[in-house]
Parts: sequence; structure tokens; C-alpha cells
Amino acid sequence: MMEGKRSDSPEPSCVSFKSDASLDRPINFRHGVRSPDVITLQKISNFSRNQLDSIFMNLEHTVITLMKNQLKRFRKLLSPDYPACTEREVEDEEDLHSVREGALKITLHVLKNMNLPDLANTLHNKLTSVYQPNLKSRLREKFRRINEGISQPGSSALLNEIYTELYITEGWSGDVNNEHEVRQIETVSRRTAAQEKPIRCNDLFKDKSIRRVLTEGVSGIGKTVSVQKFILDWTEGKENQDVTFMFPLPFRELNLMKQKHLSLMDLLHLFFPEMREPQLIDSYKVVLIFDGLDECRLPLNFHKNERLCDVTESASVDVLLTNLIKGNLLPSALLWITSRPAAANQIPPECLDQVTEVRGFRDPQKDEYFRKRISDQSLADKIISHMKSSRSLHIMCHIPVFCWISATVLERMLGDPECGEIPKTLTQMFTHFLIFQIKHKDHKYHQNCDPDPQQTIESILALGKLAFQQLEKGKLIFYEEDLRECGIDVREASVYSGVCTQIFREEFGLHLGKVFSFVHLSVQEFLAALYTFLSFISRNVTEQQTTDLSDLLTKSDMSDLLRSAVDKALQSENGHLDLFLRFLLGLSLESNQTLLRDLLPQTGSSSHSKQETVKYIKEKIRENPSPEKSINLFHCLNELDDHSLVQEVQHYLNSGLYSRLSETSLSPAQWSALVFVLLNSDQELEEFNLSKYYPSDEGLLKLLPVVKASRKADLRWCSLSGESCRVLSSVLGSNSSRLRELNLSGNNLQDSG
Repeated sequence: MMEGKRSDSPEPSCVSFKSDASLDRPINFRHGVRSPDVITLQKISNFSRNQLDSIFMNLEHTVITLMKNQLKRFRKLLSPDYPACTEREVEDEEDLHSVREGALKITLHVLKNMNLPDLANTLHNKLTSVYQPNLKSRLREKFRRINEGISQPGSSALLNEIYTELYITEGWSGDVNNEHEVRQIETVSRRTAAQEKPIRCNDLFKDKSIRRVLTEGVSGIGKTVSVQKFILDWTEGKENQDVTFMFPLPFRELNLMKQKHLSLMDLLHLFFPEMREPQLIDSYKVVLIFDGLDECRLPLNFHKNERLCDVTESASVDVLLTNLIKGNLLPSALLWITSRPAAANQIPPECLDQVTEVRGFRDPQKDEYFRKRISDQSLADKIISHMKSSRSLHIMCHIPVFCWISATVLERMLGDPECGEIPKTLTQMFTHFLIFQIKHKDHKYHQNCDPDPQQTIESILALGKLAFQQLEKGKLIFYEEDLRECGIDVREASVYSGVCTQIFREEFGLHLGKVFSFVHLSVQEFLAALYTFLSFISRNVTEQQTTDLSDLLTKSDMSDLLRSAVDKALQSENGHLDLFLRFLLGLSLESNQTLLRDLLPQTGSSSHSKQETVKYIKEKIRENPSPEKSINLFHCLNELDDHSLVQEVQHYLNSGLYSRLSETSLSPAQWSALVFVLLNSDQELEEFNLSKYYPSDEGLLKLLPVVKASRKADLRWCSLSGESCRVLSSVLGSNSSRLRELNLSGNNLQDSG
């Protein structure tokens, strides 16, 4: 009756424990068997036939007894008056784990081959019913609260009370985006919702053909919070109730197990000890969530790792992950992986069924966040109005973490009439954020005595040095060895995280070690710039000159330092020093130094010619670097409180003179300023009409970034040639282009066009 039939559960295609082909493998006892196989065989051959008969009679009796006991248990579970297996029953039988596993597999297999799949499924469900509630309860308790840049007990908020829906889109070109993430945010800020198809994270696996999803997004954009909400909604019975188990396995915790050798079942049991029968997951709908691929320190060698199909076979964590993703191991499981864009290419495209991108907050969600975060609605309106008044701040608010930083600062400053000037630049915002955190620390830890300014300085410099040294490596996550390399005593790490409670976050993994991080890449870059500034003016230079950044500390004066920093940022193809440069220039202003002297009185001051630096940046703009680099240089001028170039162009636009522009009517720097003004307008760039500005090949070339950022481009009757088509083709082939409609009629494009 059983011949020719097959289990409904998926079987691995390679040799496994379940197959006869595995019988010739050496037995691997738990405590180890050191004797060679030949000696073992000799020992066996020494048994007489009568001894073997006796051994197998006893073995048969024991196996039958064990199997009968398990069958009685299964029969009780299937009785109408016996609701489910209890947790106590599971604990009492923990020593019989292997027996129960084998008995269950045999029983389910036989029931299915007796054409009784419903009975098999009912038995399976009864056994599972105790584990799912326990797992849901544990995950609900873990994920129901959110720490916005903070990990101190008692300082979290309920996720459902402040969660604001994030904008997530489908689609991915397969290109690796290595640009600085602020550049990517500035690109995203110019896109309209009509361009892409949005998707809810709870709908990721609604399409039955999708098994492996990669979600990418820049640091702080909300990937981990999306994962948290996805899991919380499942535990609360709101979404994805067809999923039996969800297992979050963050890369930052998997990294701590880099040297371990274990099976997939062992790994799941280690992370989720309440799953006492992990073999149950084989035939259930299971979601495995791997958050933070960019933090992964495992090789993930998809091409060289050995093939693994047996969930009970031990291997390195790296081998387990690559086989899970490729579908060799537990092929029925659904996988969700999150990553920053630069790390997304670690997974081959053929190993993914869908890629989505978290775009953070769109403008309505920014307002919604502030209104949820700030209980005083009139104050929330003031904050929203202030953020909209500064284009650079409003763009950054696409990042939820920056919204939290801004709310932390502005809630206190706008609520206090004596607070002084409200921050309008990134440097001002982050300086006030640092000041608030230090004062918060002093109030918390030094209520009965005055804080030690020297200790504060040393702590800030220690964190700044860590940020500085790791900036070029592009590392956001630090482990104990990273802190030791930077001279931070790991035993006193809690002191460093306590100094700036919400700036430097310390998290705990599976009791295997500690994980450290700054709240956001921008906080790391601000502290790195602050360390550069403070070290330079105090001439307390301890860095060995081995990197480009360390070389800055050898400059003769502040003006030379700032010029060198501008040059290094321009030399970076991907803009990795863009934000660092903005902060360093902002910190050179006397007004920001005054704020810092109130906090760090012993750090001295810097005297240099602001106008000299402004002149140097304008010269670089005049040299016409790439549009992205020009845009960052204008943001740099904004940090230096110089708006002269932009105001000159605004005069043209306001007076209507722009309709009579020619190549000679604006200087190269003013052309760059015009691009900057158009790209940073409060209005969406829906349609760009070249004839309003400079209808020619030269005009198109100069305003190409605006064409790229517009949804429609009206280029009719603009005297364009085939050369214009060459540059337009590069725009159409660009992953970051918004352009969807293009009108080229009335131009003499010829065959080449």
C-alpha cells in the first residue's frame, strides 16, 4: 500500500539522514568516537551470532515500547476531548527529543500514505499549538516597544502609538549604488509617488511565487522598524496569519556565531529555545528574517560553499545561510533580507525573487510623524513649519532617525522662548543635539555634584576618534575588538554609551557579546568632524598618518585644513565625505564654536577667514564638477551661511530675465547655482521646459540634471542636434532618472540622433 507513494512534505534532492545513502557514513556520537572505522568493525565482528540475536531482541523490545508510548501520546492528542499538548508535557519528555522526532516523522509519513492527510495535519497542528503561542508571546514582548536611537530601560515608546507608515516601492535595476546615502536621499526627494508602485511590507509574500525578498534602503530609513512592525502585526493576529512561525535572525547577532559549527535546527533552537521540536517547521509556512545584510561579517560565499540539504547536519553559519538563500536547505521557508544599498550585491540576483526599497517618509508622513511624536499639536505645527523653511533639513527628514533627532532638539527649543537661535543648518541641528544629550547625561548622573568638564571632553573625543577612524571603512556596527583598537576599554564601554545616552547605542546579542553602533551614519560623521576640529585646534594629534582623513590633521592652519577637506570630498567618486565636509565647515563658524565652548570650555577656538573658504568653494563650483558634487558644494556654502550665488540666480528667476539666458549671461558658477535652485525648489519637478531658459545643445547640457529629475521634459523646437540625443540616452538608461515622458519634436536630429 505504501509502495510508489511519496510524502507530501518536500524531500531534499541530495543525500540526507533520511536516505539509505547515508548509512555508510561514520557514526558521530555526541561525546566523540576516536577509534578508526576498521577497529569499530573488528569489535562488531567479535560478537557471536547469539549475542547479536540477544542485542536485537532487546533493541526491538525497546524500540517497540518507545514507539507504542509515542503513538499513545499522538492518539490522545487526536481525541476530541483532549485539546492540545501542554507545555509541561513537552518539558517532561525533553530527554526523549530524538525519539519523539523519529516517531513523529514515521507516524506522519504512514498516515499520509494511508490517504489520511487530514489526520496527519491535525496531529501536526496539535503538536504545534503549544509552540506558536509561546513564540508569539516572546516576540510580541520584544518588539512591541521601540527605542528611537536609545536603548536605556524605561525610555522606549509603544511602536503602535508612534509608527508612521513608510513608503516602500517594488523594483531594482540590479546596479550597486555606492553613492553617499545623503545623495541617494536627495535623489529620492525629487521623485513623485506616481512614479513607482508602492507595496506594504505585510504584503511581501502575498504572491505565492515569491519566496526570497531583499529590501534595501539607506541607514536610518526604517528597514529594521519595518521588520519590527511586520513581526508585531503577526504576533497580534493582525496580518499574515497563514504563517505558522516567524524567526528573526539579525546579522549582527549571527556575526557573534561566526566560529560556531551547528545545524539549522540547532541554530533555531539556540535563538528560540521555546521551540523544543524545531523539526515541526518542515511542513509549515515559516518566515526567516535576516535584518542588516550590510552588517554581515560572514563570507557568504555562494559559489564555493558546499551544498547542504539536511536541516540536522552541522556546518558553519555561513554555509547554513548560503544554502538557505539558494533554496537547498528548508526550500519551503520564506526569507526576508534587509540591507543598505551598497551591500545588496552580496546576494546573487538569481537567488532573489523580488527586491523592494524603503524610501522613508514622504512629505505627508513627515508631518504625521511629528504630530504623533509631539503631544502638543501647536508645537508640532511650529516644528513642521520650521523644518519646511530649510530645504536641507526638510530633505533629511525623509530619514525617520533624522526626524527623531530634529524633534528631540526642536521640542525643547521652540517650547522655550529663551532658547536662542533655532537651528537652520545640519551642523546647528547636530550641535544642539549633542549639547542636549550631554546636559541630559549631567542631569541624570550628576544631580548631587558638578559634572567634570575634562571627563566630558575626554569622552566626546573618545567617541569622535572611534567615529573618525571607522568613517573611511564605512562601518556603522562595532564589536568589542573595534573599540579596543580605538583605545576604548571594553570593560568601561557602558560609560561611553552613558555619556551620550542616545548618540552611542549599545545592544546585547545572545549573551555571546556586545554590539555597538551610533544612532545613524550622520551622527558618526558629525562626531568624526567634531573630533577633527577639536584635535586640530588643540593640536592634540595622536593619529598615525596612514589615511586620507588622518592627513587632514597635519595641515598648517584652519584655512588649509578646510581647503584640503574640500579637495578630498571632491576626489571621492561616491561622495563618501560629503556630509563630513558639511559638518567640518559648519563647525568652523564662530557661532557654532560659541555653542561648543559653553559645552567644552577647554577646547580653545579657531580663527580663520570664512570668506577665504567661501571663495575657494566658489572656485571649485566654477570648475564645473559633476552635478552631485556641485550640489554638495552649495550645501557647504549653506553651512557657512553664504547664499550669495543662489541669491544672484534667484534675482534672475524672480525678474524674468531667465527667459533671455545665453551661454554668456551666466557664469559657470551661476549656471551651477541655477541647477541647484531648480533641483531644490519646494515644487515637484513635474515638467521641465528647456525653451524657457536656453533652447540649445549647450543649454540642455548645462541643465541636464534638472531634466533627469523631472518626470516630463519638453524639448520641442530647441535647436537640438544628434549630440543632444547621446546625452539624453544616458539619462534614459540611468537607474536614478525620473524621466518618463520626452518630447523632441521640431528638432533637426538627423539620422545620428
